[in-house]
Amino acid sequence: MDENRYLTIIKPRSGWFDLNLRELVRYKDLIFLFVKRNFVSMYKQTILGPAWAVIQPLLTTVVFSLVFGSIAGLAADGVPSFIFYLTANVIWAYFSSCLTTTSNTFIANSSILGKVYFPRLVMPISTVLSKLIDFAIQYAFMVIFVIYFWLTDSGVHPNWFILMTPVLLLQLAMLSLGVGVIISAATTKYRDLRMLVSFGVQLWMYGTPVAYDMFSIAGFAPGGKYYGIIMCNPVTPIVNMFRYAYLGIGSIDWFYYGISWIVTLVVLFLGIVLFSRVEKTFMDTV
Repeated sequence: MDENRYLTIIKPRSGWFDLNLRELVRYKDLIFLFVKRNFVSMYKQTILGPAWAVIQPLLTTVVFSLVFGSIAGLAADGVPSFIFYLTANVIWAYFSSCLTTTSNTFIANSSILGKVYFPRLVMPISTVLSKLIDFAIQYAFMVIFVIYFWLTDSGVHPNWFILMTPVLLLQLAMLSLGVGVIISAATTKYRDLRMLVSFGVQLWMYGTPVAYDMFSIAGFAPGGKYYGIIMCNPVTPIVNMFRYAYLGIGSIDWFYYGISWIVTLVVLFLGIVLFSRVEKTFMDTV
């Protein structure tokens, strides 16, 4: 039996960017255990269980359809407002849930951190993976309606950009992980940030074309005064591409989608750097 297989050497963090991918791979079983724990604990002692993963975006979609679609008239023309808001809510719900949960993961698991060693990035990574289960349920629910409106000739035209869905999910996971780790590392010293996360996520949503069609608003449409500003939001090109893939509406701006990827990679890099810096005194401040 190879004894080195069960040997773990714990060394102090010495660099700004200290990410040991090999160590994370070794702890893959722990990651999956956290994934199972996160999913089970979320719906434990609930009557409807995982059905809430469908009920929440459904209720949000109905409210958006009534308020922003019927009353405010901000939905896209040519497609039912219900499916217009459902597609955006499904993709946004994954990003927002990953961000809010990841930003609180170290404080919520502080009792575990002081008892046993494991790579601390295991927890936010497991959060991002566990939220994929909720997304899979919501995605299946969304696809049913997309197929229905497509077969009933309601203006919905899915296309081959559907194949980009895994790439869009990967980008959202990386972006939410980066932002969440930055906030989580900062909240070890400044707990006030926890109070601002939910408010900040709401503001971010309204800066993203989730509740409205940016192409029907003069200032947000291509060539508009605020088009460049709203497209610099890294989530905006993702939502636009997701809607274009499943509904066939809007357009894809590859230039700003490239900027979105650059922002995502930079945020993830900064998150890991900040976390590596804070981890040295993590247990003294958590």
